[in-house]
Amino acid sequence: MAAMRATSSFLSRRGLLARLSADPLVRADNAWHLLPGAFHRFSTAPAAAADEEPIKPPVEVKYTQLLINGNFVDAASGKTFPTADPRTGEVIARVAEGDAEDIDRAVAAARKAFDEGPWPRMTAYERCRVLLRFADLMERHSDEIAALESWDGGKPLEQTARGEVPMATRCIRYYAGWADKIHGLVVPADGPHHVQVLYEPIGVAGQIVPWNFPLLMFAWKVGPALACGNAVVLKTAEQTPLSALYVASLLHEAGLPEGVLNVVPGFGPTAGAALSSHMGVDKLAFTGSTGTGKIILELSARSNLKPVTLELGGKSPFIVMDDADVDQAVELAHRALFFNQGQCCCAGSRTFVHERVYDEFVEKAKARAERRVVGDPFKKGVEQGPQIDGQQFKKILGYVKSGIDGGATLVTGGDRVGSRGFYIQPTVFADVQDEMKIAQEEIFGPIQSILKFRDVGEVVRRANATHYGLAAGVFTSNLDTANTLARALRVGSVWVNCYDVFDAAIPFGGYKMSGIGREKGAYSLRNYLQTKAVVTPLKDPAWL
Repeated sequence: MAAMRATSSFLSRRGLLARLSADPLVRADNAWHLLPGAFHRFSTAPAAAADEEPIKPPVEVKYTQLLINGNFVDAASGKTFPTADPRTGEVIARVAEGDAEDIDRAVAAARKAFDEGPWPRMTAYERCRVLLRFADLMERHSDEIAALESWDGGKPLEQTARGEVPMATRCIRYYAGWADKIHGLVVPADGPHHVQVLYEPIGVAGQIVPWNFPLLMFAWKVGPALACGNAVVLKTAEQTPLSALYVASLLHEAGLPEGVLNVVPGFGPTAGAALSSHMGVDKLAFTGSTGTGKIILELSARSNLKPVTLELGGKSPFIVMDDADVDQAVELAHRALFFNQGQCCCAGSRTFVHERVYDEFVEKAKARAERRVVGDPFKKGVEQGPQIDGQQFKKILGYVKSGIDGGATLVTGGDRVGSRGFYIQPTVFADVQDEMKIAQEEIFGPIQSILKFRDVGEVVRRANATHYGLAAGVFTSNLDTANTLARALRVGSVWVNCYDVFDAAIPFGGYKMSGIGREKGAYSLRNYLQTKAVVTPLKDPAWL
């Protein structure tokens, strides 16, 4: 359980949206990949931006209790824990701390809702309508949701309001549309039998979402599970429980029956472990670190052998060929790494650059990083807010030291910004070698590692020489090169001349130790359905 504690953080109004959506660089549906480029026009920020008096978030924290059986309730133990503002480290609110007893209560409520309640028995169209009403409510309350997400997680408000809230809303509408389109087949048999293949909801789904994208992961997991007719017990990360509790209240306002969705904030070794090993949970989905994913898989196997989907870590290569427009490649590689303070599982954290353009790329990557605006995420034009907490802050600075000690060249950055909160300078290393710790391990922070390569064969071999296989980026003007790399890279997503494109219909997941299964699109529905064959004899059939 010590290992689980170390990684438990993973187990762990329209007005604003309308104003932001007026920007021609932003589509208000799901294209967050355009957002970072909109910010680079803000070229400077005060050196002590992080020491300025923080802006008061325009939202009230309304929900801090557990959501069980349709009601907000205290934890059985009466315990609470603080959720902190990463800008200052000060407490935003105290949240009910769920543990094994609360997981038992939540699973019992979900089981009753599934076995006896109306949700799996109502028409698929009615489930669709509930989800659509929920999406409408998310849109109506988008200002509050965005502010909570930025306050609790340190994300720039422009990012959450322009990108993440619209994306989560779009995802819910996408799965609402699937609800009445899930159907089986009639299969021809070799004899006089009528054969039906039915798709049935799997039952009670346990879900564990991470702290880096709590709202989006709520939508990615809850959307397909509910569309298929399941009941859910969701554990939030202890760092960022506020947005999930808020939108869960909206889902019930939209007409979700009690017990169908239960939300339990808590820690990995208690609530997370209890959910993973619970005999009453029929399926588990987790997003977070690879180390914690292994623990969850083991706990699930040791209990009732429940199926598990895992979206885990990454060390994604971003490959810049010698035929690339260097200025565009620098900008795209910058976005691929520094987006969300570098706290992305699919961040382009190994920037491979062809030797012919390497020196030019490094100089321009340095200049771009030094123009990056770090500061209060509620301030207009800020590109980078604080890291999530002190633990992550110290871990990232430890990787900076490792890079220096390992012989990489610190081109820029490498230190904190200001004297309070968890702000870190955008950092660029050059002359990085494959065996270095910063090229091997998932940093989850604003550190760009630039590596040199000679040809396609070499970069394929080196890019694939990792336990991870989540994503990759390719920047080239040659279609043949793009096709070669897209097929050769052992990853779940390859973005060619773009990065971080997360439309609701596009599957996402990893090869190797980056996970099991896929999220989003029609592919995610498979995670929440059972397949049943029903065979009936036919007497004197007119046809077979």
